[in-house]
Amino acid sequence: MTTVQAAEDVLGKESVQQSSMLNIHSLNHSEEKDTMSKGSSKVLRQKTQDSTQNCHVCGICGKAFGFKCNLNRHLLIHSNRKPLACDTCNKLFSEKRTLMIHLLTHTKEELHVCEICEKAFSQKKGLKRHLLTHGTEKPHVCEICSKEFARKCNLKRHCLTHTKEKPHTCDECGNAYSQRVDLKIHLLTHGNEKPHVCEICKKEFFRKRNLRRHFLSHTKEKPHVCDVCGKAYSQRGDLTRHLLLHGSDNPHVCEVCNKVFDRKSSLERHILIHTNEKPHICDICGKDFIQKWQLQRHSLTHTNEKHHKCKFCDKSYKLKCQLKKHMLNCSEHYHLGAIHYT
Repeated sequence: MTTVQAAEDVLGKESVQQSSMLNIHSLNHSEEKDTMSKGSSKVLRQKTQDSTQNCHVCGICGKAFGFKCNLNRHLLIHSNRKPLACDTCNKLFSEKRTLMIHLLTHTKEELHVCEICEKAFSQKKGLKRHLLTHGTEKPHVCEICSKEFARKCNLKRHCLTHTKEKPHTCDECGNAYSQRVDLKIHLLTHGNEKPHVCEICKKEFFRKRNLRRHFLSHTKEKPHVCDVCGKAYSQRGDLTRHLLLHGSDNPHVCEVCNKVFDRKSSLERHILIHTNEKPHICDICGKDFIQKWQLQRHSLTHTNEKHHKCKFCDKSYKLKCQLKKHMLNCSEHYHLGAIHYT
């Protein structure tokens, strides 16, 4: 059984988790609550008085949480219950995210994990650089916009956004990039080499971090939660963009319907809905579209080419969405040991 398959088996044991949650909840109704120390009681009173947002309070240590799910996860610490087991080495864990990080250690890749946010790195120097982001000191300041950075190299990279300078050019197609690493990633597209493959759906990626991000789509885990509205995201970047919507100084507002956007480009695309402008026209049939990707997808109807091929069988599809729908069924049969073509 592969590491990823092990993860699937573990994450499917919801009944075990629910049972443990019930046992933990029962502690709040037992006599143990009466034996809480004076120090814990003081902390409990202080937290409930200081914050109306953190309304879910641990009855054992007094720690308060904004969401009940976070309190339930915290209670596992006091119970010492670890209902999630690694099928590879049988090590036990109380949380899904710690199990998922542990599973990566079975991929023969040494990981260095941040003790603050649990982000993992393949190299120790990467972890050291990352730890600077948790510090308050950011000595390197942009002279144009006053944005602060912990590292000088990050400031230099940021400055290129103001100059629009793109010194790194692809010899194949002429595309230019501000960062050398972006050029290296782009060069992979000319060779069609995608070395990082998902063991569940066989989707390929140019970068390892993209594979890790994609893996969360299979686990359905969304560890990044908005403290304002409770909406959860699998990626920290998605949460960061979402938080902009709660800001009162967000500049990207539609003047027609007052809808707010975190990016100017998103607002510009949205405005086309109100103007009914369709600038993207098919050269073959004359049909017009609001978005460029809509035209590109439509163009496939004029050809018999099927570029999207299934990794499990010999079927091909014109549209990527058709392939994804097919692979959901095909991959299930694949892991059961028998492929049934649909």
